[in-house]
Amino acid sequence: MIYDIAIIGAGSMGLSAGYYLSKAGKTVALIDSNDPPHTEGSHHGETRIIRHAYGEGSAYVPLALRSQELWNDLNQTFNQDVFHQTGVLNIGPENSVFLHNVIQSARQYNLQTEILSAEQINNRWPGYHLPNHLMGVYEINSGVLMSENALQTYRDLATALGATIYTNTCIHRLDVTNQRITIHSSSNTIKAKQLIITAGKGTNQILSLLGYQLPLFPIRKTFSWFSAAESIYRSDIFPAWSFDNGNETYYGFPSIDKAGIKVGRHDGGQPVKADEPLKKFGTYSEDEQDVSQFVHRYMSPELQHRQGKVCTYTNTPDGNFIIDRLPNYQHVLVACGFSGHGFKFSSGVGELLSQLAIRGKTSLDISHFSLNRFA
Repeated sequence: MIYDIAIIGAGSMGLSAGYYLSKAGKTVALIDSNDPPHTEGSHHGETRIIRHAYGEGSAYVPLALRSQELWNDLNQTFNQDVFHQTGVLNIGPENSVFLHNVIQSARQYNLQTEILSAEQINNRWPGYHLPNHLMGVYEINSGVLMSENALQTYRDLATALGATIYTNTCIHRLDVTNQRITIHSSSNTIKAKQLIITAGKGTNQILSLLGYQLPLFPIRKTFSWFSAAESIYRSDIFPAWSFDNGNETYYGFPSIDKAGIKVGRHDGGQPVKADEPLKKFGTYSEDEQDVSQFVHRYMSPELQHRQGKVCTYTNTPDGNFIIDRLPNYQHVLVACGFSGHGFKFSSGVGELLSQLAIRGKTSLDISHFSLNRFA
């Protein structure tokens, strides 16, 4: 069989693209070195935040809003537990570039937000104890995505529509001609008319088979859960949040299903090689120390660390995504470098990749994610 599209990397972007392509009637092969959802990529840990008023720049807002529509569709059409509208509180000092971008993008796209002082935040949500030099911008319609549920849903929907998934499959050769892509692994030979590479930290390993490399820098990251009073921190009364003071960046989640609050540090991390296993949580003192110091300072000293996990960011030099055709391989698409803030967009990115594969153009402007910026 010759598939219409093969997708290498069946994580959040790959499975989403697989679903939208299958929905459009295309034959799809999804190939992954593990068995998604799994713990070796960037999608595990139960939850991810979706923000609309975007501190990383207003160019992301249309994609965030379209992604939200698609997540809502999964929730409503298929009755899936994918999105919880908790609201998101963006926290920082008044001179924060991040908060300035949040406010500017909210005004530009007429998003529903509230600007709050530290005192107002502390009074509304007693789980915070912010000093007076901080402020916040509260996004009412944003919230929390159940990341592993989302991946399992996309996998189930894609396979129900006829997609084939090849799990635990390591690729050792790619043959690309103008008419066909042939993917060789130790157990299969898969042929397709087009190829999409969404392989996360393994992207450059795959691209090396085509003699190509991108400026991608995988790093090891951690996140933690803390025991928390449900009367203060449960998800129907406490928001998800981000924090940026110009020197440190953190993010966190309310307690969902009595799991406790979840907190991670967004900046920093240790470089890793794509083919090496991640060192377990606690290998470095800062794994637990950084988030504990943060919650004790800005939330409550009563919060006790419960457990931690590790994951991977695959960063680009500018922190922006790559979504483009591979130079000299016009029927090979690559989506990577999501730099620790990509999951929220995975529904929208999957749709964009399906549009590129089928029509050669997208409904949203993705020039911001072009490979030309590294030329």
